[in-house]
Amino acid sequence: MSTQDFIPVGDALAAYVAGALTTPASAADRELGRLHILDTLASIVACRDLEPAVLARDYALSLSGGAERNAATILGTELRAGIVDAAFASAMTGHGAEINDFIPSAFVQPGPAVLSVALAVAETRGATGAELLAAVIAGYEIAGRMPKALGVDNLRRAGIANHGIGPQFGAATAAAVLMRLPRAMIADVFTFCAQQASGSWQWLLDVEHIEKAFVFAGMGARDGLHAALMAAAGFRGVREALDHPGGWMRGPLFAGGDADRAYLIKDLGVRSELPHTAFKRYPVGGPTQPAVEALLDLTKEVAGAEVASVQIEMPGRWQAFRDAAMPALNLRYLAAIILLDGRLDFVGAQSLQRMGGDAAARTLMDKVEIRHDPAQEAAPGQPRTESARVAVLLADGRRLERYVPHVLGFPSHPMSAADVEAKAAELMAPALGQARASAVIAAVRNLETLPDAGALVRLIAR
Repeated sequence: MSTQDFIPVGDALAAYVAGALTTPASAADRELGRLHILDTLASIVACRDLEPAVLARDYALSLSGGAERNAATILGTELRAGIVDAAFASAMTGHGAEINDFIPSAFVQPGPAVLSVALAVAETRGATGAELLAAVIAGYEIAGRMPKALGVDNLRRAGIANHGIGPQFGAATAAAVLMRLPRAMIADVFTFCAQQASGSWQWLLDVEHIEKAFVFAGMGARDGLHAALMAAAGFRGVREALDHPGGWMRGPLFAGGDADRAYLIKDLGVRSELPHTAFKRYPVGGPTQPAVEALLDLTKEVAGAEVASVQIEMPGRWQAFRDAAMPALNLRYLAAIILLDGRLDFVGAQSLQRMGGDAAARTLMDKVEIRHDPAQEAAPGQPRTESARVAVLLADGRRLERYVPHVLGFPSHPMSAADVEAKAAELMAPALGQARASAVIAAVRNLETLPDAGALVRLIAR
């Protein structure tokens, strides 16, 4: 972009954040906001006892457990820590496995970081349900817009993970909204976000979902909340970090390429990122979902027959999902356990032990081939697609095939409110019981009438 094409974004962004509590979102966006809050709460409940959550919780308690001043609840528990440590542990819990929401066009998963920070601030400041909802909607908005403004390809070429950038700015936004920071302070919030903006695509090498949970959720929650708290405490910095030629956003990493700084503020407050945000139907990585659905649909026809080979064709970064060391991202492993078990459950999808130690699964994994299918790629300028064609060749000569162009929950084919509530009930009932799970769903459904947003924290505590 040349100098004459430069579009300032800082003032418009500050006005949006500072006005989020007094400028209501549309009814459609408020409905989507409630559903994403519910989906993230359900993920927190389901992932509470997984290792990323336990490690983060123990770490937070070791730093500030028992704190009384400016303390918040670690979501999913009755334990309390300093607000930043509590939000960090809550966000790590929310992305303890592959079941929370994501924005495929931005390559971010906003829910765990944004909601964890929003609830921590809401609890400490006595915010209402309506205020929580407004803050979360604003957080999702900036979390989705920032990576696209910087350039998704620019970030990838620089080795910077969108997954860390978007949630940090989104979490900072949600905190600033609930803290009622004035317009003049928002630039300071974002300059301290810029100084902390980080994250590497090396998360693809992670095996145990611990570093991934940190990059996708914990880091963004911690750093975004830090930025808002620092600004509120009087920390000041470069207030043109997004607009000055020497500032972060106009630096060489984000010059040219697919950068679109105007996207950060275009129709801000009118057109929402929420319709671009997907719900995961299955407890696996987003791009693997269509293949998983195809395999599940084929299980009745396979029904114990000997499998000779499996071919999976997909668009995008197919090698990553062929070779992933993490079970919930490895399509060869997921295909094997689905065909062996005739189903896919939350525990099996995350089981590193089974992936490495189940001899039958390892044998079947060797028969699964993942291929790139250029025909499934979206045309240039079109939204990212996630699809799959799966063919299972049986030893008796039969060839079974399914093509899944999309999975329910992807932005092009959104879940209904009933779909999201059913998913939430399925995830929460084993831990909370059906009655409490239903109470959480009802509370979120009526969130805008809730006088104390902290009630949600107490409803999922155990």
